[in-house]
Amino acid sequence: MASEQEVSNKQVVLKYYAVGSPKESDLEIRDSKITLKLPEDSNDASILLKNLYLSCDPYMRDRMSANDRPTYLESFTPHGSAISGYGVSEVVESRHPKFKTGDLVWGFTGWEEYSLLTSPQQSQSLFKIEHTDVPLSYYTGILGMTGMTAYAGFYEVARPKKGDYVFVSAAAGAVGQLVGQFAKLAGCYVVGSAGSKEKNLDSDNIGYTPTRYFPEGIDIYFENVGGKMFDAVLLNMRLNGRISVCGLISQYNLAESEGIHNLSYLLTKALRMEGFFVTSYYHLYEKYLDMILPHIKEGTISYVEDVAEGLESAPSALISLFSGKNVGKQVIAVAHK
Repeated sequence: MASEQEVSNKQVVLKYYAVGSPKESDLEIRDSKITLKLPEDSNDASILLKNLYLSCDPYMRDRMSANDRPTYLESFTPHGSAISGYGVSEVVESRHPKFKTGDLVWGFTGWEEYSLLTSPQQSQSLFKIEHTDVPLSYYTGILGMTGMTAYAGFYEVARPKKGDYVFVSAAAGAVGQLVGQFAKLAGCYVVGSAGSKEKNLDSDNIGYTPTRYFPEGIDIYFENVGGKMFDAVLLNMRLNGRISVCGLISQYNLAESEGIHNLSYLLTKALRMEGFFVTSYYHLYEKYLDMILPHIKEGTISYVEDVAEGLESAPSALISLFSGKNVGKQVIAVAHK
C-alpha cells in the first residue's frame, strides 16, 4: 500500500555556499521520493503539505552563506535537505488539531513539491487561509509575511502622522511597493527610489540625492537598501525623524559591509532608528487582514507579482532578487489549485 502512495518529490537544494553575488549554480534541483501518508508513529504536530507557491525573499541570501556570526536563521546546508522559506500549501494529511486534510495554509515550508513537518515549531508557523476569494499567491506576499513586514515596519515601528514626509528605498520591491501605498493612505507625502526606470511604479528614481525631492527633509525613512543610500538619507532627516530598518540589500553580496559615515546625525537630529522581526508582530495579523482585504477587493491598493512557473525555475527566480531583475513580489508557482 505504501508503494502506491509514493510519488516524485523534486527539491531545491543548496549545492555550494554563495560567495559574493549568488549564482544559479549555487543551487540544484534534486529528485527524491515521498510517501503521501504520514508515518504511523507521527506525533500530534505532524503535517504533510503539498506546496503550491513559494516566496523568494532577500533574507534568504544570508542563509546561502557560511555564517560565522550570530544570525536569526541558520544557514542552509550544502547537499542537505531542501532549502526552506515561506509558501502557500494544501494540507494532504494532518495530526495537528488545528489543521485537516484540504486546508490551505501559508507559512514556513520546504522548497519542494511536498513537505513533511514534524516539529511543533514548524506547525506553529502556519496560518490557515480563511479568505479564498483573492489569488492564493497573495499569501506569499501582500497577505502573508511580506504584507505583515510592510504593515509592522511602517505603522508599528515608524508610527506615521498625517503630513509626514516619507522616503521608501527599493520602492518597487515586494515590501517597498506596499509601504509607499500605506504612506499615501496615512496622508503622508511619499517618494520612493528604485533600481532602474523600468522598476519605477508610482515613485521616482532619486539616486543618492533625496534633497531634490525633500527640500524640507524626511520624517520617515523606510530602509531596504543600506550603504550609500542610507548615508545620504541621514544627512536629510528632519528633527525627531524615524528610520524603520527592514533590509540592507545593497550589502548582502559584499564580503565586508560598507561603513556608514553620518551616524552622528542620529544624535544631532534626535533620530530614532529601529530594526524589527516581523514574527514579533504576527499577533496583529487579523487586524492587518481587516485593514488590507477591503483595499485589495476595492482596488485601492495595487500589488505587482513576478511569477515564475515550476519548481525548476526556482534557482533563477531566487537569484533574480539580487541582480535587480524582478519587479514586485517574486513568486514561484509549484502547482496550481
